Amino acid sequence: QVKLVESGGGMVQAGASLRLSCAVSGGTFNSYAMGWSRQGPGKEREFVAAINWSGDMTFYDDSVKGRFTISRDNAKKTVSLLMNSLKPEDTATYVCSAGSLPRLAPQVYTHWGQGTQVTVSS
Repeated sequence: QVKLVESGGGMVQAGASLRLSCAVSGGTFNSYAMGWSRQGPGKEREFVAAINWSGDMTFYDDSVKGRFTISRDNAKKTVSLLMNSLKPEDTATYVCSAGSLPRLAPQVYTHWGQGTQVTVSS
């Protein structure tokens, strides 16, 4: 059974940075593409970043491009999301997911974490 557990969320002021981590157990981590999505209050879920199995291909939503960086450590079975220059509109529950392709869409992901809350105040 594949299990994903996120950590690193919190409450910060605008302009601050946070690093989210997602630890994966079970399955074959280095065969999965990984993604980070978020769902803010009253908003639909949106994917913000994705990375392929080897880590040499990354994809970002325009809303976070240049501010967020996704990375992975296959030896440690973790994927991270470094978030810089945070804005109040980044406030959301962030969820990591594992799937077959590094896409900014939910259809390719088969395993999901429970999420970690990020709150950015102005």
